[in-house]
Amino acid sequence: MAKPKKTPRPKAETPKGFRDYFGAEVTQRTEMLRAIAGVYHRYGFDAFESSGVETVEALGKFLPDVDRPNEGVFAWQEDAEGDKPGDWLALRYDLTAPLARVYAQHQNDLPKPYRRYAMGPVWRNEKPGPGRFRQFYQCDADTVGAPSVAADAEICAMLADCLEEVGIPRGDYVIRVNNRKVLNGVLEVAGLSGDDKERERGIVLRAIDKLDRLGVEGVRALLGQGRKDESGDFTAGAGLSDNQVDTILSFAEAKQRIGQNLGRVAGETIERGEPHSRLTRAYYSTVTEQGDSSFVPTDPESEQYRFGATIAYLKEIVSDSKVGEEGVAELEEISALLSAAGYGPDRIAIDPSVVRGLGYYTGPVYEAELTFDIQDEKGRTRNFGSVAGGGRYDDLVKRFTGQEVPATGVSIGVDRLLAALQAKGRMTAADAGPVVVTVMDRDRMADYQAMVAELRQAGIRAEVYLGNPKNFGNQLKYADRRGSPAAVIEGGDEKAKGVVQIKDLILGAKIAESATLEEWKDRPSQFEVPRDQLIAKVREILAQHDQAAGDAGP
Repeated sequence: MAKPKKTPRPKAETPKGFRDYFGAEVTQRTEMLRAIAGVYHRYGFDAFESSGVETVEALGKFLPDVDRPNEGVFAWQEDAEGDKPGDWLALRYDLTAPLARVYAQHQNDLPKPYRRYAMGPVWRNEKPGPGRFRQFYQCDADTVGAPSVAADAEICAMLADCLEEVGIPRGDYVIRVNNRKVLNGVLEVAGLSGDDKERERGIVLRAIDKLDRLGVEGVRALLGQGRKDESGDFTAGAGLSDNQVDTILSFAEAKQRIGQNLGRVAGETIERGEPHSRLTRAYYSTVTEQGDSSFVPTDPESEQYRFGATIAYLKEIVSDSKVGEEGVAELEEISALLSAAGYGPDRIAIDPSVVRGLGYYTGPVYEAELTFDIQDEKGRTRNFGSVAGGGRYDDLVKRFTGQEVPATGVSIGVDRLLAALQAKGRMTAADAGPVVVTVMDRDRMADYQAMVAELRQAGIRAEVYLGNPKNFGNQLKYADRRGSPAAVIEGGDEKAKGVVQIKDLILGAKIAESATLEEWKDRPSQFEVPRDQLIAKVREILAQHDQAAGDAGP
């Protein structure tokens, strides 16, 4: 008789594209979410939490692969094997699409405009890579029901405040703003408007969004017949003609081309009212059309001149498109509103290279980029890149209600922001552990529990050692692994004398590393104090370590 096969043991490993988070990482994320929520709340946004699961129908066709709308998400069908299969459900891939469903469902009970913020994990069934996971946290804020681009300008200002609140100083970030109407104008000029061109437009959006990573030739390949990556995977292209590709690249490369033009005119003498280059003439026309003929910037390297040159360039490439011209006008208005609020181009700047890959954006789009360099896992110097993005999506709620509902919002990638702070040395991976009350006598556990209760009631993080107390050395090893700042010891002798021993574990470790015998004698790391002075002495030790950590900070 054959022996029954043993059930194989499951592999103890994290699924591909996912990761586990421990202690300090969770604590730091919680603290960052609290700080960002504080800014959102200060701006008048209300907290909200939606379901982690939506119907695929509610999520819509705004996924990474427009040909296969269920691709890109983790989806399943209810009662798929039954006589009457149910709805297709999916884990949410962002926090914006669920908001559209929620607003449509509860609009009669919500204030208009409705301003909400939400935080939580999202899931994307995409190819994972270094720093790219299939589950990650987002931290969103949205205004639904406000058609004015003043709402977009406010979101950008709030994003800048959030970055500074969590420890990214000015000069280390820039929020780049563009308008999808400008891109829609370019697509119209390129002959890609209309419902029958939805597939091509989706590929164009994602291709332009990868310009920084793939370069011009990589984007050109995706706009054409397709591209094979380093792993050999082939991505089908949009199949556009050379003329169409050139038209779209005139937009995708706008930032670089404007910079080249500015470099060429930087040496010109620009006399008042007599600009020489085509670019400066176009900008001069923009200024005088606004009724401000008294001001013509004369420094091509100034931010005002760069802004004017950018607006002039965009006006030129969408000159045959009404929607494109509307987009440029909205960018001018956003810039004026931000300037009035004190947010200059050093913090928030117009940048035509921003498009955002998702298909539901209809107007202004924005992206927060960290401008400092880091070393990657191979020791190469890299720009850290984007940590947040968003934009206007006026058609998303319309899918449910049939009526256009204006909306705009932003999403902050919390995990990337944490990684950025760690890369800059502004947040360490270590987290202070609890004070450990050791167990010297099993029969006196009640005394130790009373002791730890006092510490907790005093606001001190503490725990009783709950392992096998037989080996006291193992208790101290445990405290060391927990990152404990101190250990409390009360054996029979201490109990009889009415005292406790408090071992400063951090100081003890430092002494053991470098002190001589004489220094060790002069700097004891263990203190005997009366039992009723336990709280005061622990507080004193913790305060000394907090001060030392502050003095050694970045």
